[in-house]
Amino acid sequence: MKDVMLSPRAKAAVRLALDEDLASVDRIVGGPWCDATSLALVPGDVVATGEIYAKGSGCVVSGATVAKAVMKMVDPKIKVTILKPDGAIVKAREPILEFRGKARSILAAERTALNFMQRMCATATLTRKFVEAVKRYRTLILDTRKTTPGLRVFEKYAVLCGGGTNHRMGMYDRVLMKDNHRRLWKGGDPDELDQAVVAARKAFPKLAVEVEVESVRECESALKARPEWIMLDNMGIADMKKCVKLCRGVSLTEASGGITLDRAREVAATGVTAISLGCLTHSAGSIDLSLEWRAV
Repeated sequence: MKDVMLSPRAKAAVRLALDEDLASVDRIVGGPWCDATSLALVPGDVVATGEIYAKGSGCVVSGATVAKAVMKMVDPKIKVTILKPDGAIVKAREPILEFRGKARSILAAERTALNFMQRMCATATLTRKFVEAVKRYRTLILDTRKTTPGLRVFEKYAVLCGGGTNHRMGMYDRVLMKDNHRRLWKGGDPDELDQAVVAARKAFPKLAVEVEVESVRECESALKARPEWIMLDNMGIADMKKCVKLCRGVSLTEASGGITLDRAREVAATGVTAISLGCLTHSAGSIDLSLEWRAV
């Protein structure tokens, strides 16, 4: 799992987030960032040591390197040590990172660092719950494109931290024919989905092709062209089992559509290759994290 901060998109997003919170103060005091409260109340020579921790147990760490990057972008002289790497599970109040530097700089970076981490940890923690639920069946847990605009690189990285697997990053790296595409293909004829697969392969021969189907009939049609993936959308368990049997040895299968943690094990038991879940990135919420001083 590569560090998310190697991504140019991640670096740009961090800078944008800092600019949103700490508009440039070149016009005011000649510095790069502006935390008005700290500039007014905290002496510039005060050095402090602090840490970030989760208030509850069972948090899966994600975004430790992002928090470090935030602090370093505010002040390269802040010393940051990651105590619990991304993917680790921590207990309540167990330090994830510790840092030492000018108190003004740390206070300026605090909220942005926590904002990234609290959401990334929540996604990683929820992902881990689904991964554990289907572990017996070796079913992949996939994310979707239902991400926060501009923050996809962080949210999909958080899924990896939780043991999940990334689906396509965008609309450019896989052909995925969903219901709205199919309805525009020859009037949505359910018996001609194989022709749609052939057309997609002709247009993008290097990309994997996936077809969303809603019935056994549609699955049979698509399978004639042997797409890499068949998505079984909002399908009942009985039909899902039939489709998995049809696809075995031909196409990989992905169950999708409102699958909750309570249902995940039942769906995995059908033999699907993967379960895709929008909730990992659009409904995970936030983990309650805190930044506290250890020494001033």
